[in-house]
Amino acid sequence: MEINEESVTSPTDGSDVANKRKRRLKRIAQATKVSFSLEPEVRQLFADEAKKQGVDLGHLMQKVLENHVLENAEPGNALAERLRAKRAVIDHTVELARMIDAAGQFDEHFILTVMRSASQDAAYAELYNIAIGADADGKSARAQAPLNQQLGRLIKKAVGARGKKSETGRVVRAQIAGEVISTYTLLEKAA
Repeated sequence: MEINEESVTSPTDGSDVANKRKRRLKRIAQATKVSFSLEPEVRQLFADEAKKQGVDLGHLMQKVLENHVLENAEPGNALAERLRAKRAVIDHTVELARMIDAAGQFDEHFILTVMRSASQDAAYAELYNIAIGADADGKSARAQAPLNQQLGRLIKKAVGARGKKSETGRVVRAQIAGEVISTYTLLEKAA
C-alpha cells in the first residue's frame, strides 16, 4: 500500500500547520503561471511585436523570458538544452503549418495534420522528446501537454484559423490515440 505523505497529518501532534505550509510551498514551487502588471506602453509594445511575429502576447513574453535563461545558462545546462529543443520544435512546427496551408491542405483536422507530418521527421521527434523531458523509453513527461497546447494555438494563429464551433457555440475538439498529440481543436478559416 502506497501512502501519499502530503495527505497524512496527525491532528494530535501539532504538525498539521507545518504540513499545510510544506504542501503550500511545494505547490508554489511547482506553479507554472505567473501574473504581473505592465505599464500600458510596455504591454502595447509587446502586443505590437507579437502581432508582427504572428504569435500571441503570452507566447512572445514566454519566449523573451526563456531567451534570458538561454543567454545566461552555463554550458551543458539541462534546462537550457530542453528550452533550445522546445524553441526548435515550435519554430519548425509553425513554419511547417504555414507550408502545409500554402500547399492548400487546410482542413478541420489541420492541427493533427501538421503534428503528424512533423513527428514523421526523426530529428524533429528527437527534439520533441528533449523538449518534453521524455525518459529513455520515450515516455512522456509533464511538459508534453503544455507544449502540445501551445503548438495547437500557434498552428491556429500561423494560418489565421479559428476554433470550429458546434451548434451550441462550443469549440469542437477531437481525440485520437497513437499520435504525438491526443486532443486538438478542430479548425476553420474565417469566411
